[in-house]
Amino acid sequence: MFVDEVTIFVQAGNGGNGSVAFRREKYVPNGGPAGGDGGRGGDVVFQVDGGLNTLMDFRQQRHFRAPDGEPGGNNRRHGSDGEDLLVKVPPGTLVTRENGEVIADLIYPGETAIIAQGGRGGKGNVHFVSSTHRAPKVAERGEPGESGTVKLELNLLADVGLVGFPNAGKSTLISVVSAARPKIANYPFTTLVPNLGVVADYGDPFVIADVPGLIEGAHQGAGLGDTFLRHLKRTRILVHLVDMSPESGRSALEDYQVILQELLAFSPELAQKPMLLVGSKLDVPGSDVRLQEFRAFLPGTQVYGISAVTGDGVADLMWRVRRLLDVNPAPEPVRREAIEQPAVRGYRVVPEGDNAVRIVGDVEQRASMTLWGNANAENYFVEYLRRRGVVQALRRAKVANNTSVWVGDGLLFFRDDDLTAEEEDEA
Repeated sequence: MFVDEVTIFVQAGNGGNGSVAFRREKYVPNGGPAGGDGGRGGDVVFQVDGGLNTLMDFRQQRHFRAPDGEPGGNNRRHGSDGEDLLVKVPPGTLVTRENGEVIADLIYPGETAIIAQGGRGGKGNVHFVSSTHRAPKVAERGEPGESGTVKLELNLLADVGLVGFPNAGKSTLISVVSAARPKIANYPFTTLVPNLGVVADYGDPFVIADVPGLIEGAHQGAGLGDTFLRHLKRTRILVHLVDMSPESGRSALEDYQVILQELLAFSPELAQKPMLLVGSKLDVPGSDVRLQEFRAFLPGTQVYGISAVTGDGVADLMWRVRRLLDVNPAPEPVRREAIEQPAVRGYRVVPEGDNAVRIVGDVEQRASMTLWGNANAENYFVEYLRRRGVVQALRRAKVANNTSVWVGDGLLFFRDDDLTAEEEDEA
């Protein structure tokens, strides 16, 4: 089965928690903190496998999760890092987020890209020693790994794309000029999936793609629709075949115009690619007359005539394709530039339902690594918020007494004009 578009969920590993531990060694009195750091969570990594040509395997498995990092240990032992999860994809796989942002465009065999990055491990209590905290009982929780839904779209890697109405002779042509053996029959929509062939007899080899034929309204779903036109995005030139045989019962000029309109409706960029116009099936009686009439309708446009069955005109067409490829270099793959994103600075107080507010901003990252439920860790986080001026911000916002204050997943309280992690005792 040929599958060229899937949506999957990826989850990188969470970082391991830091450890709270103290030295307990013989002859070493008053041992200090010795909690180790947690290990890094594993990444979800995509790698191009040249032996794949479909996304069919992703129909069976749609969730991919990398292992978490191990927690830190005693005596400053660092937790083990989670192993990266390696996922194989075919060449030409475009990976995007739900909002359309390109994560990676994977083309070359062996090429890799990190799709979801593992979280860093939390720090052990050895990092929290200060002049006022000689024996801290505080450690960090591991950072959550990146997760989310991504879309995989397979765009076949071809230099030349064949387009035209169903049964225009595209499959016959690709079978003649390459080793590809698509299904060929005298009825429409014989080709149901794209076919690739390597043309090696006309200078440097090039790859030619035959996609299922289009009909009027394909961009609106008519026929097989325009689903497979995405496989022509990477092509350098198009070869447009128009059936010249009288037995087709259609107007060659109308067929030509319909295909141009469908290409334009699908992608203006695709419609602008260099195109060779070809009248096909000249072995059929009467087709040569229709070819001359077709050329008369398009003065100034070169129209090649071929018969893929007898081979007439095929070599001249392929040499013209070769010369056109020489002056139209392959397009650069889509690449997401490695731009350092400026760190988010600051925070703000926003309402969160009745008698509750939420602090959003850069303090949320610290909250995500706080060991909630650990009184020492919660109090340490409250001290951090005080240093950041959150208490003053709550006062300026005129937050009422006994208001719940959410930061990430953590719940604090604004009581007696100050922040606290302790719930109010019920009297």
